[in-house]
Amino acid sequence: MAEPTIGAGAGAGPVALRTSPVAHLQERMRAATVSGDRGVALTEWSFVSMVNVRVDPASEGADRIEKTLGAPLPRQCGHTSAFGPHTVVWLGPDEWLVLSQAEEASVAAELREALGADPGSVVDVSANRTTLELSGPAARPLLEKGCPLDLHPRAFGPGRAVSTTVGPVAVLLWQVDDTPTYRLLPRSSFADYLTRWLIDAMDEYRGPEVP
Repeated sequence: MAEPTIGAGAGAGPVALRTSPVAHLQERMRAATVSGDRGVALTEWSFVSMVNVRVDPASEGADRIEKTLGAPLPRQCGHTSAFGPHTVVWLGPDEWLVLSQAEEASVAAELREALGADPGSVVDVSANRTTLELSGPAARPLLEKGCPLDLHPRAFGPGRAVSTTVGPVAVLLWQVDDTPTYRLLPRSSFADYLTRWLIDAMDEYRGPEVP
């Protein structure tokens, strides 16, 4: 997927196109969709705003950031919080990733203002990753082919997000709902490989389950 972007000196030349890391695989993802009891679908959520936040969770800066987001900064590994267009994912004791449907520059600017002079950092990392969504009854067994996590609902369910690997690719894995739907956030440079890996893994679900 591509969207128009305007840089410095707009009007002096053609509008540049911002292209997602797997735009060239969109048709292959659609063609790989499997329906039915063993159904699974793969799509890309391109251009999600992503802002990395580092701050002492006990500081006034953290309080202001939480008020700006309308959601608390999760305090435990694997936890997320959400409000409006924002989801906040725990990355470490003093680090979070803010995912948002709002425009990335405005999200980052608002969070920098909230941090103020307190120690910490707010960095727009939207171009660092893309977001792949895997959903359907076969999504969990498919991921279990290449992910070392225990993805059984008793251990990992909606609202959980952790750093792990799928195949050889490092990702942030977030379960959105109990369909189940998962969102995988690989680095942009590894997105092509991971997308092809997932498409290949989807193929077996076209046939009947082998006893």
